[in-house]
Amino acid sequence: MIKEYDVVKSTKALSDAIAAGCKGAVVMVHTEPTIGYEVEFVDDNGETLDVLTVYPDDIQLLN
Repeated sequence: MIKEYDVVKSTKALSDAIAAGCKGAVVMVHTEPTIGYEVEFVDDNGETLDVLTVYPDDIQLLN
C-alpha cells in the first residue's frame, strides 16, 4: 500500500508537465470517497513541476 512520503512514478502522462515516468513524493493520502493521493512531482533537479491528485492506477511505488 502506498503511504505518505513514498516515492512514486507516474504510469502515464497526467498533465502537460507530468509525463509517464515522472517521479514524485506522496504528500497526502485520501481514503474517502475513494483512495487517491496528492503527489508532488519533480524534475531531475528536484524542482517541483506540479502537485496533482492521482489515483492508484496513475502511479507506481518506487521505494
